[in-house]
Amino acid sequence: MTKNLKYSLILLSICAVSAFALAMTNSITAPVIEQYEYEQRQLALTAVSNGFAIGSEKPVEADPYVTYTIDLTDNGQLAGYIVGLKSAGYGGQMTLVASYKVSGEMMVAQLLTHSETPGLGSKAADSSYMDKFQGTGADTPVPTDKTMLTDADAQAISGASITFGAVSRAIEAGSAYVKNIGGVK
Repeated sequence: MTKNLKYSLILLSICAVSAFALAMTNSITAPVIEQYEYEQRQLALTAVSNGFAIGSEKPVEADPYVTYTIDLTDNGQLAGYIVGLKSAGYGGQMTLVASYKVSGEMMVAQLLTHSETPGLGSKAADSSYMDKFQGTGADTPVPTDKTMLTDADAQAISGASITFGAVSRAIEAGSAYVKNIGGVK
């Protein structure tokens, strides 16, 4: 019995020291990580703003894909929106930001976070991947299927159909949302 008590106390001591060390590490690194994530988000917003002035963020709660919108202005006039998007890819949740004209036409998109397969689904993080969607959403439908792409673009997404579907659904939902709030039906 005393032998078990001795081992229990040793194990408890090891767990307590480990928990304390993890808590200290977290308290040191959490602010640094938060600052880094903020800076990365600001860089992404600037990258997709297309040179327009970036307004303040407005949260969206009733949409399964759209998480927030930010007005884009040109000389005080509404020029479009940055839309925060989320979708479920092969590896889990993906977050994107995309800019849209008031007509719903997607200007620029960037993948922020993902857990997609390296080499296949992670290609969505490349700017050339998002170029497939540029200019779509208003007069040209957002490509939501491989058959809507050129042969070269279809080959580029080969092996990552779930990722492509997740990105395209999110961009299409963003376009529809912007058309709705922009007054274009």
